[in-house]
Amino acid sequence: MSNSYFLTGIGTDVGKTVVSAILCELLQATYWKPIQSGDLQHSDSKKIQEWLNNTIEIIPEGHLFSEALSPHVASKIDGVSINPAMLNLPKTTGNLIVEGAGGWLVPINEAGITFADLAEQWNIPIILVSRHYLGSINHTLLSIESIQARNMKIHGIIYVGEPLPDTCEIIEKMTGVKTLFSVPLFDKVDTDTIKLFVKELLSNGILKSLV
Repeated sequence: MSNSYFLTGIGTDVGKTVVSAILCELLQATYWKPIQSGDLQHSDSKKIQEWLNNTIEIIPEGHLFSEALSPHVASKIDGVSINPAMLNLPKTTGNLIVEGAGGWLVPINEAGITFADLAEQWNIPIILVSRHYLGSINHTLLSIESIQARNMKIHGIIYVGEPLPDTCEIIEKMTGVKTLFSVPLFDKVDTDTIKLFVKELLSNGILKSLV
């Protein structure tokens, strides 16, 4: 049985790409970044490829933009119009991880279509990435509220940073959304770091909560 998940975050730079690499290694999943804005020489797809040592399939991005800006601005600068109907979920025989850009409600075009709209179009479960910082509880709860308002399934939350059990517990109590696992702030992200962390997750039986 194959599983597809859309990975979104409570904001920008919360650790979605590192978490995507962990999930791809854990599930031996195909990776797809629909829209990449900026950093094209070291894009998220290239990071995943490097960290996982070419062991998983990476589907080319639907759009690549030169500027590291919200897609609705980056696409305008590059003279491209993003048509959500053309961003179809790739067909794969195994598991699939789809990584968004920025947060849940980031607009992808000037019509105001968002990543939330794309996720609704694809109709796959959501995994929310939350990073621990002052104010993250509010941002996490707002993201969950918006996802649930669309009647979309949230498979769980993955937290990034020093574990804060009280934060995870109150969010789970208020929303009913389970914590999948927590990811530390690695000193260095590379193949060994990802593989060792995944090995630890597997030894703790985490795979059962993901499939």
